[in-house]
Amino acid sequence: MTESRRGDAGSAAGELIARIREFNRDYTRLIGALDYGRRLNTPYSLPQARVLYELARRDQTPLAELRRELEMDPGQLSRLLGRAEEDGLVVRERDPADSRRQLIRLTGTGRKAAALLDTRAEDEVAALVRPLSAPERERLTVALRTVSRLLGPGRPGAPRFGGAGPGFRLRPPGPGELGWVIARHGALYAAEYGWNDAFEALVADVVARFARHRDPAREAAWIAELDGEPAGCVFCVDEAAEHEVAVPTARLRLLLVEPRARGLGMGRALVDECLGFARRAGYQRMVLWTNDVLGSARRIYESCGFTLVATAPHTLFGRPENGQDWALDLV
Repeated sequence: MTESRRGDAGSAAGELIARIREFNRDYTRLIGALDYGRRLNTPYSLPQARVLYELARRDQTPLAELRRELEMDPGQLSRLLGRAEEDGLVVRERDPADSRRQLIRLTGTGRKAAALLDTRAEDEVAALVRPLSAPERERLTVALRTVSRLLGPGRPGAPRFGGAGPGFRLRPPGPGELGWVIARHGALYAAEYGWNDAFEALVADVVARFARHRDPAREAAWIAELDGEPAGCVFCVDEAAEHEVAVPTARLRLLLVEPRARGLGMGRALVDECLGFARRAGYQRMVLWTNDVLGSARRIYESCGFTLVATAPHTLFGRPENGQDWALDLV
């Protein structure tokens, strides 16, 4: 990397750090996180409120687990629990199954205090977002999901909460998302495989034909949404619309998974959804065309039972490739 490029990268990183610190300062002040005196007009400080929030999540909590969840100094936590015990908010007991473990639970008074804090926190945030329009709220939701994905516990290399799922959902394309399918195929395959704009033109033709002539009972498309944004897609179209076939045949087209969504099982979920639709629509066979360079996609097709039926070299997209026809009997 040249000195100028290093400088540009350093400048970009410096601006990002400054923006995050600025956001932290403004947002902590906005939600009252700097108020260590009285939290949400209650008798409790912010550290006391954190303890009550955490204890309210379950009937009783082992002390060691509470310490881990709060990431709080043991001495500070002990003082907070002592104060809460004096105020009649918590009870500390020995675990009947292991006398070395201490269990903490909220009293009835403690649960009422936690509920009050929770209600007032919800009211405060509701007042914060009330002036926003519906599109602005959607943008804010997507932005918050993105921050959580990039900086939160679920990011690569960070600890994950137990039981956390992949977090994506499959749905029909929304307004503008057929255009997204074309744009992402063009950009992604150019970046990863060096394919030219002939491939993007092919995708545009497939999408245009689907949009103009789709029979909803026989053809469908799905978008895989991750963190509120499109991250994958697949199409199921009627092969008879383009070619004469002996048995009712569906064609799987335009399977794509964004790099940020790989490893979540999204590609397999999209193919399974396509196969399920084809069976319900009465198709007896499904076919697809791919290229041998697309190893991840081919592994999905193989795992679903598709069989390679033909291979032929081509240069349709500017580079020498080996096109492959695959097929699967659905009945």
